[in-house]
This record gives sequence, C-alpha cells and structure tokens, in this order.
Amino acid sequence: MSLDNSDIRLQFPTLLQEVNHRTLVYLDSAATSQKPNRVIERTDAFYRNQNAAVHRGVHHLSAKATEMMEDVRDQVKTFLNAANREEIVFTHGTTHAINLVANSFGQMAMGLGDEVIITEMEHHANIVPWQLLEKSIGIKVVVWRVESDGTLNLDTLRDLLSDKTKLLALTHISNVLGTVNPVKEIIELAQINGTKTLIDGAQAVMHQRVDVQALGCDFYVFSGHKIYGPTGIGVMYGRKELLDMMPPWEGGGAMIEEVSLTEETTFNSAPWRFEAGSPNVAGVIGLGEAISFVEEIGFDFIQRYESNLMASAIQRLSQVPDLQIYGSLNKSGVLAFNLGDLHPYDVGSFLDRYGVAIRTGHHCAMPLMKRYRVPGMCRASFAIYNNKEDIKSLCEGLERVHALLLS
Repeated sequence: MSLDNSDIRLQFPTLLQEVNHRTLVYLDSAATSQKPNRVIERTDAFYRNQNAAVHRGVHHLSAKATEMMEDVRDQVKTFLNAANREEIVFTHGTTHAINLVANSFGQMAMGLGDEVIITEMEHHANIVPWQLLEKSIGIKVVVWRVESDGTLNLDTLRDLLSDKTKLLALTHISNVLGTVNPVKEIIELAQINGTKTLIDGAQAVMHQRVDVQALGCDFYVFSGHKIYGPTGIGVMYGRKELLDMMPPWEGGGAMIEEVSLTEETTFNSAPWRFEAGSPNVAGVIGLGEAISFVEEIGFDFIQRYESNLMASAIQRLSQVPDLQIYGSLNKSGVLAFNLGDLHPYDVGSFLDRYGVAIRTGHHCAMPLMKRYRVPGMCRASFAIYNNKEDIKSLCEGLERVHALLLS
C-alpha cells in the first residue's frame, strides 16, 4: 500500500462537511477520533435489528447479543495479545478503567505508607484516582518529573523505586507532548523491584500495535472513542492472576453469583465481576468493528503514514514565526505549541474561523502546564484520515493569526 490515504479519508462522513464556509480540517483526534461509516452502520444495525439485554436471556435476540459481545471480548484479546479472554474487562472508558484499578487492586494490595509512582505528564484520569486513594487509605503518590524536552529519565525512576512502591502508573503516549515513553524498559525496572504496572494506552492504541504479553504490564487500559469506535466504551486488560484476586468495585446485576438478604452475597468470576449493570452492548460491538477497521488497514501502514505526516507537520510548523513546539521532536499523534504570547484560546478561536479544529487549554494535564509555566497550549493531533493539505491549512491559518495579532 502506498502512502496515500484518500480512500480511507472518504470513509469518514464528518470530514466531508464545511465549517465557516471552508472544508473542515479536523486536528483534534487525541480528544476523540472521527468514526468511519462502517462503525456508524454497525452500531445502527445493532439497535435496529439485534438490540436485547445480554446474559441470562433464553430468547434469540438476547442469546445473539450475548454471543456478539463475547466475540468482541475474544477480538480484543487477540488485538492486545492477552493470554486469556478472561483478562479483558469492558469499561466505560480509560478513566473508568483506572478508577477500577485504584478502587479494587488499590484497596486490596495497598495500605498506609505504600507508594504509587505517576509521572508529571499524566492525564488527570491517572492522577486524581490515586490522590483520592491517598486520602482514603493513606498511600503516598510519588511524582516522576519530566525532563525539559518532555521525556522521562530512567535513572530518576531507579531513584524513586523502593520497597514501598506497589504500583507504577504511566501513560504510553503523552496526550499533550506526543512523547512515546519507553514502557517496556520502564516495566522491566518495575518488575525487578516487585512493582506492578498500569499503562494508560488511550493515546497509543490507534497509532501502534500493543502486545501486553511482550510489554509485561499488569494492567493496560484504553478508550474505544480514541480508536475510531463509539464513546462510552473502553477496555481494561488485567493479568488473570490479579483479576482473580481483586474484589469487585461496583455492585449490581451481572457481577454476582448469588445474592441473599440473610447470607453473604457471592460474586461472579473475572472479568464479569467487574462489569456490573447493563453493559454498553452497542458500544462493544462498535468497538469490535473499529478494531477490524484498524487491523484491515494495518499498523505497518498506519505507523509509516503517520510518522511521515508528523515529520511534515513539524517541518512546516517550524517555519511559522514566533511558534514554539513543546517537547521532543520524536512524537506520535500529538503536537503541542503556542504562538508568541497569544493565549491558546484566541489562537484556537481564530483557526476555527478558517475551518481548522484544534484543541486548546490545559488538556487535563495541569501539572504539565505548570512544568512548562504556561496557562495552556494549542494542540494539533493527527489520525489516519489526516493529510498534508490539513497541515497546510493549519499553518496558513496560524500565519494569518500571526499577521493579524502579532505583526
């Protein structure tokens, strides 16, 4: 396959519209990706023809919906190369998955004085749950500081690890800087120390293949809407021996084995003990279709195409006057910058007039903004449907903003 995405781009109906009388240039995929027709149509077909409550239903629609949902569990197992299908837990998204780990594994395996290491580049979803656990049971949150170029120093980690470190939780790819962290090497250091690991893969799964067995992580989490799938669905991979020991976090239907008002309630086995209530079946099925879409394109092509696109974006943005790019130039998917002393909101608002959609603000990463001493950043994020014309539109828009407001 040549490095041409024109056929792929046509599969995304949202991209075919105009904004402010200009063809939409969508550069906000790190927040949420657009959806191809096949994902939209597959979700629609479920609601039109196959909608039913899963589990325990004896009628045809219920049995079929349950079968389709469990088929996607097998599909995700293969997608992540998990060892067992029981290691795949469906969640509402990455945030829900991290909170599940904090409130189940954290409550089970940690106590007063134990430590959780997080990095300075984490999304709030991988900060606040540990701070809440700190307040509730007295653990200590230890911060692994970011280097000036937006990378992590492994020697710093070696100094932070101790016999009190129960968990290391970090992002695979920064949602702000696009930094691709060396997670395999980081996990190996944690394993030597006897520390469990959680990897936030929300920004990674759409850009590169993830093999949880090769990585050696204990938990890996991601959201469907980042990988061309529906909102409200996500995945928590957990090592089976850990899931089998972990208590349920949320109570309700499906997660029980037997409920009694007079005797102890017993719980279902993993992963179902972590899937309380009516699941987002349409979301699960849409996620399966999105994964099929990605795998049919192939990660070899995705990585080559997106690497070429990122290199072009960096080269072209470097020519925009007074523009500062943050972090290392070795990025994936995400590029953060500011234009002179203009507030990011102003830049983003002006770009929207030209039909260019970027994200501005703190990006749910306030500690990282503090690290760089800025109130916020502009962020352009790329996906398989973007092209060099999008980069041209972004840069021409920025040059217009510069001429209007800074010249």
